[in-house]
Amino acid sequence: MSNMQRTKPPFRADQVGSLLRSATLKDARAKRASGAISAEQLKEIEDREIATLIKKQEAVGLKSITDGENRRKSWQTDFVSALPGVETVMHERKVKFQGGVQPQQVLTRVARKLGDFTGHPMIEHFRFLKAHTKQTPKMTIPSPSALHFRDGRDAVPASVYPDMEDFYRDLGETYSKAVRAFADAGCRYLQLDEVNLTYLCDPKLIQQIKDRGEDPAALPAAYAA
Repeated sequence: MSNMQRTKPPFRADQVGSLLRSATLKDARAKRASGAISAEQLKEIEDREIATLIKKQEAVGLKSITDGENRRKSWQTDFVSALPGVETVMHERKVKFQGGVQPQQVLTRVARKLGDFTGHPMIEHFRFLKAHTKQTPKMTIPSPSALHFRDGRDAVPASVYPDMEDFYRDLGETYSKAVRAFADAGCRYLQLDEVNLTYLCDPKLIQQIKDRGEDPAALPAAYAA
């Protein structure tokens, strides 16, 4: 058996996604929210904290390095809401977390026809990561279903997309262009986080989807298309 280490992903040990925010970063986020510091000052702190995080990952021997999603408030909402044609509004969650504490009540929804792509702030996040590690820089983004799975038609107004098949096609086109943009920036390890398909094993979630008039058995094929 060869003892040679892999030089390309997937690696035997891998950092999946979010890493804990430091106290310094959490304090800076709170100050930014209150207006005590500027967006530029927050970015400077993020840059320093992420550079430290990169060194920690390299020090333990990881071959793929992420920014720990430390520039995001939400692992999924931040990415999806920055796509062209998508907006974020306050809204009660239809799929609740178990337990008493619930995340912020927001809804990402389609505001106009999808399909175009003019850029995304996380492309720059990747470029910073790539410039600060000698290992394989890895980027994580939510899968396309993050836009609509939990909220169904509330996230995809019939006034914009009377036919859901058109929505799936255009959303796929947007993602195709986004993935290409990451590739053009030098990304060769892009992880699409798909947690929603696992929900389809839960009878309660299956019933919720049926109650809103969708066929849960057809969803995996729709995403794959």
